[in-house]
Amino acid sequence: LSIGVFAILFALFTNLGALVGVGVGVFAAMLILMFFSRDNRPSTFLDDAADMLGTVGPLSMLPMLLASLGAVFTSAGVGTVISNAVGTIVPEGNVNIGIIIYALGMVIFTVIMGNAFAAITVMTVGIGAPFVFSHGANPALIGMVAANFNIVPVAMLEMKDKYGVIKNQLFIALFMLVFQIAYMILFK
Repeated sequence: LSIGVFAILFALFTNLGALVGVGVGVFAAMLILMFFSRDNRPSTFLDDAADMLGTVGPLSMLPMLLASLGAVFTSAGVGTVISNAVGTIVPEGNVNIGIIIYALGMVIFTVIMGNAFAAITVMTVGIGAPFVFSHGANPALIGMVAANFNIVPVAMLEMKDKYGVIKNQLFIALFMLVFQIAYMILFK
């Protein structure tokens, strides 16, 4: 709870940004937990973090690797290619269709990549900036909601069916997609 609260406070009321707020929220959570129990010492948190990383293993690096992959795709011009392709379909200045294509592209690219970290960069450069944000839509609202689709890797869940995550989330994800597109269009 403190991580989310501090992230929002730092994003809204400082120039430091939400990421710094997340870090401060982690330290605040540690202090709160230490207040609740004398058994919680700094070494407790370090040991728990080491245990968690040991459990997750090399997959703990996946978000950073996928974010790097998104940056590589953006540098390679994938966003520009997507922008040119979408530009032939989307009427100039139609923010609503831009939002729909941005959200659907984010979902499709997330499914292809297995995680939204790579999709965020490419879709924002290719569709978000030229077709949504440049026409006055709120980047914080649109980016926050559009990037909400994240697929947990099957290997992390030790599932036998490599499409099990998608199959188990399909109906809820479709409902959320429709709801979030409507939300973005309504409050853009």
